[in-house]
Amino acid sequence: MGPHPAVAAIRLAVRRVLHDIITEHQTDPTADDGTPLVLVACSGGADSMALASALAFEARKLPVRAGGITVDHGLQPGSDTRAHEVAGRMTALGLTPVEAVAVTVGREGGPEAAARDARYAALDAAAERHGATAVLLGHTRDDQAETVLLGLARGSGIRSLSGMAAVSGTSRRYRRPFLQLDRQTVRKACVAQELAVWDDPHNSDPAYTRSRLRHEGLPALEKALGKGVVEALARTAQLSRDDADALDTWAADAETSVRDEAGALECAKLFGLPTAVRRRVLRRAVIAEGAPAGSLFARHIEEVDRLITGWRGQGAINLPGRVEARRQGGRLVIRQG
Repeated sequence: MGPHPAVAAIRLAVRRVLHDIITEHQTDPTADDGTPLVLVACSGGADSMALASALAFEARKLPVRAGGITVDHGLQPGSDTRAHEVAGRMTALGLTPVEAVAVTVGREGGPEAAARDARYAALDAAAERHGATAVLLGHTRDDQAETVLLGLARGSGIRSLSGMAAVSGTSRRYRRPFLQLDRQTVRKACVAQELAVWDDPHNSDPAYTRSRLRHEGLPALEKALGKGVVEALARTAQLSRDDADALDTWAADAETSVRDEAGALECAKLFGLPTAVRRRVLRRAVIAEGAPAGSLFARHIEEVDRLITGWRGQGAINLPGRVEARRQGGRLVIRQG
């Protein structure tokens, strides 16, 4: 008898991602000759434990090493003990190396954003420390749907509606094998394998926006619109990503055509671009001058865009990262103040 259908589904998803990683490693002229190391980011929850189990199982049959990282955010009593327990579970699955990393969560951007920033910084550092080729993340189709709704509520534009990419990060570091699988399938896989999981109380705490969306918002939408909302939102993410990627490519190509010989942005040429392309050019230029991408919102770019389309002699626009944009002599000057 074969594995439970849910177990088979998660293993297949991980196997496909591992094959991609192995192929990329073998064809990368800058990669070393050793066997690539793939880490799983594991919180101890159902999604990441199912991912850790599938990685351990599939890695035994492929030319790849498998390890794991768990991050202790220090936000709850006993979190350090729990992190070491999760590390022990990963070791028991056969993963190596395994590491529990403690981080300090700041306050910038709110508690959820600050925890996420601290977590990714720790994962990046761990990947560098161990020489890992990739880090697997356990985000599911349900997480994708929530991300799309959050982007919609914030009015953040098509890139935000794109949700999470299956592959992201520097050197394609982060991989999300479960984006086509729902949360229920992943939980069934844990039950079928008798995997011990830990349900983070923050995931059901109404103080957190994503928690309210998960337990109140999405159920209300499904009640009003019927089943299939999660699938539709995930499909919207992919369609939006395709469109956003095309517009980003267009903007990258257009950027050189709107600069003068000295490299300054010419307002008249910017004005001639479609709005979606022009604003992407402006965003790229602002980030290039030092504005943090994560702190740069649509309203910032809209203000800069008014220097092009609604010029009334207004002064400089102050942007995150102490960057300012001003119109001067028919040129758009962006620099750190």
